[in-house]
Amino acid sequence: QVQLVESGGGLVQAGGSLRLSCAASGYTFSNSDMGWFRQDYGKEREFVAAISATGRMTTYADSVKGRSTISRDNPKNMVYLQMNTLKPEDTAVYYCAVKLNSGSYYSHSQYGYWGQGTQVTVSS
Repeated sequence: QVQLVESGGGLVQAGGSLRLSCAASGYTFSNSDMGWFRQDYGKEREFVAAISATGRMTTYADSVKGRSTISRDNPKNMVYLQMNTLKPEDTAVYYCAVKLNSGSYYSHSQYGYWGQGTQVTVSS
C-alpha cells in the first residue's frame, strides 16, 4: 500500500524558511519522479516543484523559483522541499505526490498517490 506522509509545515513570518519532508513507502521510491503541489483555501491545486527519480532533474513553478529547492534521499525514501524567503502568498496546504504518467510535470493529473498534506502559513 502506497503511503506518503508530509511534515514540516507550520506558522512562519514572512522572510522565514521551512523545510518540508515527505516520507514514502509501499512502492519502489527510487524508480519514481516526485512532485510537490500546494492548495490554498478556495483555489486550485498548483504545481510547486518536481524531481526526477534519480534526482538529476528538478523543475519549479515560477512563483517559487530561486527561493525553493527540491531534493530527495532515495535510500531513505524521502523527498524534501526547502523553502526560503517565504511570502504570505505561499500560505497553503502542501502535498507530495508520485508522478505516475509521462505527461507534464506541472499538471496534477499526471500524479497519483497523494499525501494528506502539511499546512504552511506565512504571516506578514
